Amino acid sequence: MADHEMEANILEDLYSWIDQVPLSRPKRDLKRDFSDGVLVAEVVKHFVPSIVEMHNYSSALAVNKKLVNWQILNRKVFRKLGFEVNDDVVKNIVNCQPSAIDQFLLLLRKKIEQSSMQRAKSNQPEVGQG
Repeated sequence: MADHEMEANILEDLYSWIDQVPLSRPKRDLKRDFSDGVLVAEVVKHFVPSIVEMHNYSSALAVNKKLVNWQILNRKVFRKLGFEVNDDVVKNIVNCQPSAIDQFLLLLRKKIEQSSMQRAKSNQPEVGQG
């Protein structure tokens, strides 16, 4: 299989995973739709409800407000999933750079799946509030 075909299959699988989540607004252009972090928070809340408090996030068009949402995600949510998103990646996402959100969502799905497997193994409740 060619690299392009494999990448297309991976992205198709990713988009199917996202489609499982009842989002508060329709998806039109993922790089724009997810740039403010609100839909990212909704995705995490769908799979790991106890670590996201949606009142912390507001829809934003201004880059500085988008950055605030991503800082909260990093501090209160991603750390509980065992990772942080570096500033360069966040800037690429909030500035709607091509493929930045795709790469991030692939990582997020992996971290959510790892967290789910760890909880299942230990039969523990979800990690704390965020």
